[in-house]
Amino acid sequence: MIFSGWNYTHGQEANNNCSNAVELCPGQVVTANNIGANVTFCPNCEDDFNYCFTTDNTIWFEFTTNQTGGNVQVDVSNLIFENNPGQDNELQATIIQAAVPCDASTYTQIGNCLSNETANFTLTGMGLTANTTYYVVIDGDMTGAGITSPAECTFDISVSGPGVDRPLSILTVTADTTSICLNDIAGFAVSLTDCPSNGNFEWYINDSLVAVTTDTLFFTSELQDGDIVTVETTCYSLCPDSVSASSVPISVYSFFIDAGVDLTINNGTAVQLLGSTTATDYSWAPAFLVSDPNVINPIADPSETTTFAFTATQNGCTLTDYVTITVIRDLEIPNTFSPNGDGNNESWIIPGIDTYPDNLMIIYDRWGQEIFKTTGYSEIRSWNGKTKRGGNASEGVYYYVLDLRDGVSDIINGTITLIR
Repeated sequence: MIFSGWNYTHGQEANNNCSNAVELCPGQVVTANNIGANVTFCPNCEDDFNYCFTTDNTIWFEFTTNQTGGNVQVDVSNLIFENNPGQDNELQATIIQAAVPCDASTYTQIGNCLSNETANFTLTGMGLTANTTYYVVIDGDMTGAGITSPAECTFDISVSGPGVDRPLSILTVTADTTSICLNDIAGFAVSLTDCPSNGNFEWYINDSLVAVTTDTLFFTSELQDGDIVTVETTCYSLCPDSVSASSVPISVYSFFIDAGVDLTINNGTAVQLLGSTTATDYSWAPAFLVSDPNVINPIADPSETTTFAFTATQNGCTLTDYVTITVIRDLEIPNTFSPNGDGNNESWIIPGIDTYPDNLMIIYDRWGQEIFKTTGYSEIRSWNGKTKRGGNASEGVYYYVLDLRDGVSDIINGTITLIR
């Protein structure tokens, strides 16, 4: 947690107020300043104390001891004072324990209390209580002849010592195997040492985030040869540490396999499948639709659109590629029907039309007036010789436009003769 780039022209810093004290994390440096800070005047308010100095323009920090507690030191360094006419150039500081946060009536001053500091200085707290929050208050001095405003300073501040130091968190990741076949599932597990209150686990493959989990296991079938899996998380809810670990490169075995390009054929037409692979053991499925499932380029004769699976095995690894053969079924469209009530040929039935469920059928009379229109023309939704208004269409020749809407076939036009 590094604070930098402070802008002195936009009012007081947030930690001018005790309740907004900046958290000091072990081993991390915070850059801060008390420029524009002030004090709060009221009984038992945050700035209502007088130890070795009187408050003028306080800013506040806090730190929390670890599970054992002990000695702590707060280092303030790199002091750069504002240099305005009548302005002091000395800092004052101490460590405070508060039974009630920011309530001055519950304060206890801890360790040394410093005033008149013009260069690097250190605050010390001895034998601090475990799991306890302490405050650090820094103030600008305003004493001496000709001084009319308190000192304002930019500085670095950090906390260290056995009372706040904590063990180094360690994260490790282990793969269930380091060698797999392409598309096989690989599993990874993490273990944590000295990492209380860990966050979610973020999983990366070659620096690309692929998953976020709450548990310690991750499975993937997306690995390529040489891929590295990395996991990241945070430890400690207060002042979190980021930790990460990476697997060894995973060996992923693969070989060339290609089932060929997708093809379109007419119904009743045979086609040769154009498989290719470096493996010596292969087969096609469904086996009953090919001349020989165990040859690389068998003959296929599907009666409907079919996806064929080409599977090969080499060195214990099995891969599959697919090819789709689209079959165009020829329609035999009758050119007459007789909706005369005798029970025979009462509707215009087109055998095989159900193969094209998205079709669009429009029928016109000889003057070009639309008298019938439907999508999904079928035996159930076939034309029964009625007009749009429900009356009987007169005997004669009508014209139809049939769009199979299969992405392959052209629009079909023709005539149909209605006989009464």
